[in-house]
Amino acid sequence: MTWIKPSFLWMMYRCGWGAKVGQETVLAVEVTRDGFEWALRHAVLSSYVRGVHPDRATWQRQVKQAPARVQWDPERDLHLRPLAYRSLQLGLCGEAVRRYADEWTVGISDVTPLAHEIHALVSGGDLDAAARLLPQEHPYPAADELLANLRP
Repeated sequence: MTWIKPSFLWMMYRCGWGAKVGQETVLAVEVTRDGFEWALRHAVLSSYVRGVHPDRATWQRQVKQAPARVQWDPERDLHLRPLAYRSLQLGLCGEAVRRYADEWTVGISDVTPLAHEIHALVSGGDLDAAARLLPQEHPYPAADELLANLRP
């Protein structure tokens, strides 16, 4: 399973600003909108949620069969502390991984130097300068039906 993590600061939390062992390189992967939305249409929640799923057994069958999973993790601030709202994480397996690698990926950039620069500014207390360097992120303009079964 591989994961698409659309939030820069959540990714910095996960990789420790590119300093965790085995996570020293931070890549920004650009994927097509069609591919991202295909994965969302074929995804199930990574955790059972009463009221969203008919029952635990049905959810377990769906997870085993689905080529994508969605989980919602707390968004992070510049100090990597959790915020009150969550960001989508999109897990891919099977057919979705093949499509991601062969069809959806249209660009890959090494953003490790950017991660280190922002972290240095945060560590030095210059949050305004750090914030100005963050990649611009906006809520994804997905149609309600695309996320209807993916909200906890």
